[in-house]
Amino acid sequence: MVNIPEYYAGKNVLISGATGFMGKVLLEKLLRSCPEVRSVYVLVRSKAGQSPKARISEIVNSKLFEKLQQDQPDFAEKIIAVNSDLTQPELNLSKADQSILAENIDIVFHCAATVRFSEPLKDAVQLNVLATQMMLALAHRMKHLEVFIHISTAYANCNRELIEEVVYSPSVDYRKLIDTLDWMDDDLVSTLTPKLIGEHPNTYTFTKSLAEYMVQQEAGDLNVGIVRPSIVGASWKEPFPGWIDNFNGPSGIFIAAGKGILRTMRASNNAVADLVPVDVVINTTLAAGWYSGSQVLNRPKSIPVYNCTTGGINPFRWGEVEYCINMSFKTNPLEQAFRRPNVNLRSNPFTNQYWTTVSHTLPALLYDGYLTLMGRKPRMMKTITRLHKAMMVLEYFTSHSWVWNTDNMAMLLAQMSPEDKKIFNFDVRQLHWAEYMENYCMGTKKYVLNEELSGLPAARKHLNKLRNIRYTFNTILVVFIWRIFIARSQMARNIWYFVVSLCFKFLSYFRASSTMR
Repeated sequence: MVNIPEYYAGKNVLISGATGFMGKVLLEKLLRSCPEVRSVYVLVRSKAGQSPKARISEIVNSKLFEKLQQDQPDFAEKIIAVNSDLTQPELNLSKADQSILAENIDIVFHCAATVRFSEPLKDAVQLNVLATQMMLALAHRMKHLEVFIHISTAYANCNRELIEEVVYSPSVDYRKLIDTLDWMDDDLVSTLTPKLIGEHPNTYTFTKSLAEYMVQQEAGDLNVGIVRPSIVGASWKEPFPGWIDNFNGPSGIFIAAGKGILRTMRASNNAVADLVPVDVVINTTLAAGWYSGSQVLNRPKSIPVYNCTTGGINPFRWGEVEYCINMSFKTNPLEQAFRRPNVNLRSNPFTNQYWTTVSHTLPALLYDGYLTLMGRKPRMMKTITRLHKAMMVLEYFTSHSWVWNTDNMAMLLAQMSPEDKKIFNFDVRQLHWAEYMENYCMGTKKYVLNEELSGLPAARKHLNKLRNIRYTFNTILVVFIWRIFIARSQMARNIWYFVVSLCFKFLSYFRASSTMR
């Protein structure tokens, strides 16, 4: 087989979801590591008055594409923005654009999806199932299509403890569900959602499971592959360590912890935090496209599925995540932190609820009261409420562990040449978690919050100030409580006078020693 860059040379590639986190990294990596690719078509909808072309222009002028800009100044000429909307019939593609795509596209990467766990079922089905169905229908019309890669999630079948690299049959027929949702009103759908999704924790994992099965059923003679990433985090190496541009998934938790807002969360210390760097996912995706595309004449009978996970190969547990977050943000603090970073994991829901009230709700109420007295708008309680909702959604994933089979991932790596393994590295055995987490936390500071590293000395000074305030407050509180106790107990008063006299004697001895010297 030819190597990966040679395979993509001269090809026309279509990417859906190119404005999303993974889509942007895929676009950058494809153009940078496969410079001979002919063109990359991207499906983009107009948003907030911006045309698809303007949105892509904004993306390619961002920090993510700086390295590519230096290596290939004219790379943007290969990107062709196509007006499209996943919520509309036929993806809202014009007849002319449908014809152009049908005549020219060689490879499809379908990355578009909603990743909101709390998405209403109708919307989740529209974006994750129907949009994928329409992408497949479009792919069937492509005259030169070699491979169709569908990006799913490792949690599509999280109702199972052992997840093999196969497509599982869902508990609900996706065709009947689509027909049923078409006539149901939103209130009825909301009422029936818990029964419909069954053992799935949310509509996201449920609809991604349906989408996988739908791809299997409707692929026909298409050459299809499925990539299942777990919890996608900041970049490991490419285009530079720690790149992240959103608050989704773990990033929002890390920032809340760094700001001192998040102090306790429901998680099991020993549960595996199956984080996977975004560049690992993208390298796997491009390698999967190359392998499937190169096997046109010798295709496997079943759709190849790649569980792009780390837990079974290089496990990293939530207890270790807690330690790394606390240490990273104490060393390199975020600006204007509310409190010093100190996250604690609680596996017991009742204990977690108690500490949530003590460490989140009460301080937020006190802080908002202070802001009100100062004539400023209270905001902390609203932030805490949003954070609690986000944490409730994530609890299922932070308190459970799964076993994923990764034989296809190992096979794919074995098929690659030594040079391809360097350029498209997804061997997570080489991943050093402590270093990765430090880069991840720094990435949230630099790329999400846009904080300059020159502000670190001031941020550290602010953190020390918060520490001193905390120690002072705790000391006053202890003395206050102790004084109340003394007023009610003769024994407590005797102990108190003994300790005070001992302190005075020690100070007197210290002064006398200093005078003699």
